[in-house]
Amino acid sequence: MVERKITCLAGGVGAAKFLQGLVRVIPKKDVTVVINTGDDIELHGLHISPDLDIVMYTLAGIVDEEKGWGIKDDTFHCLSMLKRYGCETWFNIGDNDLATHLYRTSLLRKGLTLSEVTTKLCQLLGFQETLLPMTNDKFETRILTNKGEMHFQEYMVKRGMQDRVVGVRFEGAEQAKPCQEVLAAIHDTSRIIICPSNPIVSIGTILSVKGIREALRKTEAKIVAISPIIAGTVVKGPAEKLMRGLGIEVSAFSVANLYKDFLDVFILDTLDKEQKEQIETLGIRAVVADTLMKTIEDKISLAKVALSCL
Repeated sequence: MVERKITCLAGGVGAAKFLQGLVRVIPKKDVTVVINTGDDIELHGLHISPDLDIVMYTLAGIVDEEKGWGIKDDTFHCLSMLKRYGCETWFNIGDNDLATHLYRTSLLRKGLTLSEVTTKLCQLLGFQETLLPMTNDKFETRILTNKGEMHFQEYMVKRGMQDRVVGVRFEGAEQAKPCQEVLAAIHDTSRIIICPSNPIVSIGTILSVKGIREALRKTEAKIVAISPIIAGTVVKGPAEKLMRGLGIEVSAFSVANLYKDFLDVFILDTLDKEQKEQIETLGIRAVVADTLMKTIEDKISLAKVALSCL
């Protein structure tokens, strides 16, 4: 077991914010991030990995901070031309962002795995951290709604989360295997952080890949999770609608309950401190802290809290 290294499980925007703080308090080379790829989608013939890219752009210092995704100061000339040609342009892809998707797709077509491509992209962006897709296999998060079943990106971006959720289906979950590097990252560490990401379609998606949840149960590493829920709601994203649609109470306790079979410590926001005792009935130590990340100081502070629990 490697004492100084940390493995994180992550979705997109919330995780990226937390990781910005984490890499300022521990060496970047000691951080491995396992990232949800259930959101991946093919558009315009290109393989797009939204959560991978959000984390990659954020840690590379080139993310559009205002939006939380995409590349800062990007232009959208290609998208405008595609629209002129009558193509669907509901998924915003900037011109610099497009270069990532073009390069990724070309390498995948040459036979490289998604994890190999991700490593190459990170090297070219000057990374010291290690980013790993949860699987190299085809995997797709499907949202079941009152308007029918659709890809997660169609539900969230194209239709603006307007449809009532009645279920979630992970297409490919029966066949998909975790990357060997992912299982090694869980096994060969003493500290694991579950980032403040959507518990259903970010962390929940990672956990649905065969072998990952079992690895978390068996690892000797201490595991801490940070709640993405603050006072019964989310800062950003569809977690609230998805949880309600699945009949799950939108609360910090509910998130802790979803992870209870492998979790040691759960960090909840000060606004939810009344749930501390309830969470501890699950056999999990609960820590109350400020979890809203508006500034880099907030992100660093939360990272220090998480580290102090490990």
